[in-house]
Amino acid sequence: MAHWTDTRPAHQQIAALLRDRIMSGRLAPGVQLPSTQQLMAEFDVVGTTVQKALQVLKAEGLAVGRPGKGVFVRAQPHHSIVPAAYMPPSRTGEPYAWMPEAAARSMTGASRILEVAELQPPRDIAQALELPADKRAVLRRRLLLLDEEPAELVHSYYPADLAVGTRLTDRRRIRGGSPTLLTELGYPPRRFVDRISVRPPTTEEVLALELPAEVCVLRTARVVYSDADRPIEVSVMVKAGHLYELEYGMRVGPGGP
Repeated sequence: MAHWTDTRPAHQQIAALLRDRIMSGRLAPGVQLPSTQQLMAEFDVVGTTVQKALQVLKAEGLAVGRPGKGVFVRAQPHHSIVPAAYMPPSRTGEPYAWMPEAAARSMTGASRILEVAELQPPRDIAQALELPADKRAVLRRRLLLLDEEPAELVHSYYPADLAVGTRLTDRRRIRGGSPTLLTELGYPPRRFVDRISVRPPTTEEVLALELPAEVCVLRTARVVYSDADRPIEVSVMVKAGHLYELEYGMRVGPGGP
């Protein structure tokens, strides 16, 4: 049997183990982490190594220090996102689903428009939208927030022949979100396909999401299809990998999917 050695510094290894315990629920939200002495004994390290590991978790927002009391797991260390919840159009007059979904978790959701532009899309985006090489797309770049903290950086692309002349080109929020507007335009979302990957963040993502060091991001590339399987939107959504997880459901057997 082959053997591997973890070559990371000891404090990173300890932080990784504690992070796993937090994200799996073995260290529940709000509970106090083991004391420095307990962690020193468990991992056979000196106190400064333990303190460096705890500082990593604090910087990531997974733990908070309380002077004179200790270090505690954050009350809500990570969030579960249900992608399907954001696909249906909102009811008349209701906001984009991000806001009510946040409210259901006792949080405040918000959306900030960073850029709206008509451009030549990247090759992978053009292929997903089935655009000829000379066709352009409309980009809407947004930052989604939870309780005023950056949660998700989104790049959404739409075929220019569909988007130009509509509110998709306005640099302001769309009431009900793009699914509602696309439905109004005669292109109701019918299905979507997600591709999910994990990687180190780009500089844009580090700055926009205010990420600490040594954190990977969760990247979701989504293609949305309307009637006749026409692709109408491609979105690249990036979240902090240590704070968010995605929840999918699918029927198996008769009656689904």
